[in-house]
Amino acid sequence: MNTKRSQPGLQWLFKMAWRDGRASGSKLLLFMASIVLGIAAVVSITSFGETLKDNIALQSKSLMGADFIIDSGNPPNEVVSRIIDSLGGANAKEISFASMAAFSHTDATKLVQVRGIEGVFPLYGDLETEPISAAANYQNQNAALVDATVMLQLGLKVGDSIKVGNVTLPVAGALKSVPGSMAIFSSVAPPVLIPYKYIAESGLVQTGSRIDYKFYFLAPPGTDFEKLDQDLDPRLDAQEADLDTHVSTSERMGRRYDNFGKFLNLVAFVALLLGCVGIASAISIYIKGKLRAVAVLKCLGASRRQTFLIFLIQIGVMGFLGGAVGTAIGLFLQQFFPIILEGFLPVDVEITISLQSILMGLSLGVFMSVLFALSPLMATLYVSPLQALRVNEDNSDKPKWATLLVWGAILLFIFIFSFWILKDWRYSLAFVAGIVITFSILAAVAGLFIKLIKKYFPRSWSFTGRQSLLNLFRPQNQTLILILAIGIGTFLISTLYFTKDLLLSQASLESNRDSPNIILLDIQSEQTENVAKTIEENNLRVLSKVPIVTMRVESLNGKSVNEIRKDTTSQVNGWILNHEFRVTYRDSLIASEELAVGDFVTQVNTADPVPISVSDNFANDAKVEVGDLVNFNVQGVLLKTIVGSIRTVDWSRMQMNFSIVFPKGVLEDAPQFGVITTNAPDESASAALQQKIVKRFPNISILDLRQILTVIENILDKISWVINFMAFFSILTGIIVLIGAVRTSKYQRIKESVLLRTLGARSNQILKILALEYVYLGILGALTGIILSLISSQLLAYLVFDTVFVPSLFPFLVLFPAITLLVVIIGLSNSASVIKSPPLQVLRKEAR
Repeated sequence: MNTKRSQPGLQWLFKMAWRDGRASGSKLLLFMASIVLGIAAVVSITSFGETLKDNIALQSKSLMGADFIIDSGNPPNEVVSRIIDSLGGANAKEISFASMAAFSHTDATKLVQVRGIEGVFPLYGDLETEPISAAANYQNQNAALVDATVMLQLGLKVGDSIKVGNVTLPVAGALKSVPGSMAIFSSVAPPVLIPYKYIAESGLVQTGSRIDYKFYFLAPPGTDFEKLDQDLDPRLDAQEADLDTHVSTSERMGRRYDNFGKFLNLVAFVALLLGCVGIASAISIYIKGKLRAVAVLKCLGASRRQTFLIFLIQIGVMGFLGGAVGTAIGLFLQQFFPIILEGFLPVDVEITISLQSILMGLSLGVFMSVLFALSPLMATLYVSPLQALRVNEDNSDKPKWATLLVWGAILLFIFIFSFWILKDWRYSLAFVAGIVITFSILAAVAGLFIKLIKKYFPRSWSFTGRQSLLNLFRPQNQTLILILAIGIGTFLISTLYFTKDLLLSQASLESNRDSPNIILLDIQSEQTENVAKTIEENNLRVLSKVPIVTMRVESLNGKSVNEIRKDTTSQVNGWILNHEFRVTYRDSLIASEELAVGDFVTQVNTADPVPISVSDNFANDAKVEVGDLVNFNVQGVLLKTIVGSIRTVDWSRMQMNFSIVFPKGVLEDAPQFGVITTNAPDESASAALQQKIVKRFPNISILDLRQILTVIENILDKISWVINFMAFFSILTGIIVLIGAVRTSKYQRIKESVLLRTLGARSNQILKILALEYVYLGILGALTGIILSLISSQLLAYLVFDTVFVPSLFPFLVLFPAITLLVVIIGLSNSASVIKSPPLQVLRKEAR
């Protein structure tokens, strides 16, 4: 007689998982919420990133106003003109440059971006103007379109006039939107559109002026833009011109915003990891409470594989539900991103749902829940029925290799996911290392704190004080999980504020009168003395006169620029070969420079080649060292030089810094223009000087560094808001983990509270014990997070920015007490039912 016992199948496993989970789901509901928040953060960012890329690709033609553009910093030479003619001629053309403008309605002056337009522009998209007809009529009316914000600020109206150089034109309308302009950059030099023919009459195209020539084209249907780029771009590069297609422009803009998205993705990913820490803690406590049920199942014939799968199915289903809810919330949240990022985005974003983000959210929910639950779940595999029935909660049979294998898999997953975001294995490895170090330090702080309490236990303290400390290292204490949750959330928020202060300190202006805050540009040689006198007439000092000569690299160590371009093995950076350098000559270093290698030559009489000093970034990108030869083309004249020294330059300082510095005695007779700096003590002095300079010298552009600093601060404030919005997920996740940890541990401490009540402890004493415990945890977690962020910001300031960093007081004065108070409130609110209920009622509830 052959009898074969039938084994329960998959349906039985799901039934058991459902029956057990239905009775116990409420204990894990809050931890599922932490997964929901983490996935919501990741999905909202990734989905919006994909949507933004799609919108940029769809609107790329409207974004640049054409199918493709040929642009150059010089008037098109014969070769470039032939290329333009071979393409059928440009459909529209433009000359643009920065210049000061004066307005008849008021004495105000403003630095604007003058754009002289000829032809139908834009070829795609629209000029948004008020009135609407101004976009089509301003060229025929010989009028100007002025940025709408400028008109509002200065109280201008249609019919008022604007003076640009020697040309005065009526204002035809307010310019609300124009291809090629972004809100952030337009706040420094707002766009002004005028007819092309008035550019020459303005008298502003002079030596040293930064002029941009653009030619806009419509492409025939079916044009292969990639092939067009490959064919024309090298030929144009050789003529110091460039080709931009709408395809390459969309890719470039996508990469620009992709970098910001990568950072936000990592912030969201940290929130998800924090939620996973909560899952691991919850499952650990949850499984310990299920050991008796596991033992019963094993006694009834269930295998350890089956008991393991029952709880694994529970966690997988929870992860799927958490992923689904988190994905839905993330897709909803992305609707608000265009509002949050207003001013940063180059296009109007039409929100769509990304299938990739949905699949990622669902799979992340399941995968990360299961992955982080594996370690505690293994307790069901390595415990015998007899041990479980004796409720031996210390499972010493679980092999260490299994735990190490699980944590190795977790680290591998973190690395793979971060690599998917960053696309660079070194950055991904650094991110994983940072996560491990941060979590390790927080865990070490918790462990050290417990050891110190045990070793130096204050036995003279009152009963409530002693008991509150004992709770920190009692069985199933929550010290580690709460310090991790509080510490990581606090670390993210405080790092945000410290980093913002660091960036602002780099851009800040010194208040002493020897620090320039007004820079006058494009001063012709014959104007220098008169401009200096004008500054002194306004009771201001001339702080510096800087001569500037423009030139291009002709050859490096005897190898011409064209040869280097054709050499596929060359490591010379492209900008070295294509850039028009603005260099100066002087006999000393300035405050923002330090000599790194070689000798700084102050003056030469006859030298061939001429010893020059280059910045370290130029040396790195040009692959040159002291003693190497660099030949320059100085407006048609070849000049032989040798690298005499290499300087370290602090480019973050708001002053005139140069990649290349010549000694005196070489460039004095070369065509040049000048820059003069001064210090205006207040806005009225600055305005008075600007009005006088614009009237006397219309070709001169003026940079008010305080205005630029205001723009930088606004940008950083907006960035901070966005990062703060994402860091909110980490803080909220930390709160959810905190609530869940307290609620779960509440069941573990019922007997303790009941015993205290039975032994005569009053409710207010138990309340004080709990309050003190959470005060310790809040202080320790928040303070550790702030100190870690302070250390990382100091290292960033020292290693990257090379500056002295004065941290913000916000994390210490606001964040620290707020987080501590929050921990106490959550802890007490979750323990209120245990304190208020009679001991017998609590014990009966526990038995049920």
